Amino acid sequence: MARLLVMGLLAVALTACSSAPPSTTGAPQQPPATATAAAQKPAQAQTPGPDANAVDPAVIKALQDMGASLQALKQFEVGISLTGERVLQDGQKLQHTAVADLDVVRPNKLRATMRSARLQRDLIYDGKTVTLYQPEQKYYSQAQFSDNLNVLVDRLGERYGIEVPSADLFLWGTPAAPVDNIQSAMNAGQDFIAGDLCDHYAFRQGQFDWQIWISTGARALPRKLVITNRADDARPQSITYYKWNLNPKFGNATFAFTPPKGARPAEFVPLKSR
Repeated sequence: MARLLVMGLLAVALTACSSAPPSTTGAPQQPPATATAAAQKPAQAQTPGPDANAVDPAVIKALQDMGASLQALKQFEVGISLTGERVLQDGQKLQHTAVADLDVVRPNKLRATMRSARLQRDLIYDGKTVTLYQPEQKYYSQAQFSDNLNVLVDRLGERYGIEVPSADLFLWGTPAAPVDNIQSAMNAGQDFIAGDLCDHYAFRQGQFDWQIWISTGARALPRKLVITNRADDARPQSITYYKWNLNPKFGNATFAFTPPKGARPAEFVPLKSR
């Protein structure tokens, strides 16, 4: 059995398709729902933040309502389109794109297909086994797991350094996405995203500014997310679009993994073993 370092060969692909592409300089970007540590850095290490009046309670309520809508979804399919920036040592920015498709049945089934020009990865969870497959190299890694998707997202990152693409979709509306560390929250008006009218909100949280566009229809769902890393003087951004299907038709094979011919197993390696 081949032994692969997850951070070196597996997690990189997931990060490339997440809401938080890494920057060559400065601190890496993080999704807003998981930026708690950054937001709680000692005050003396940061410039003074906005006062409490800068946090509009109605905006926080809108964010919480969106989280509740996400957690209430029993099954869904979402297409994700990401544009991220890398910053070179001389300050020049390079844009890269990636796409991902998530098929989800709560509480414990997931198929995530991630594609970019450089990386291809599939993540499959059937409620008993989580599988990470590399189509190009034909390597697959598996681990036994039996908890819900929210816990899976947390454990993959904590134990193996693997980030599920757009992991915020599983964390908003849960204690893992606190709102008490938000320094600024404002209503920025409305915009159309792919023809849907959305409320536009802007936040400041630690070293990150982020904006979200939430649909005004029957369900409050995110349609666009922009994250700006203020820890880097170049202010690199990531821009993510979400396209929702709330009535998907999943077959029996959607959440099953059968190793293709010629595929070889590769052991998951915990972070402490790197």
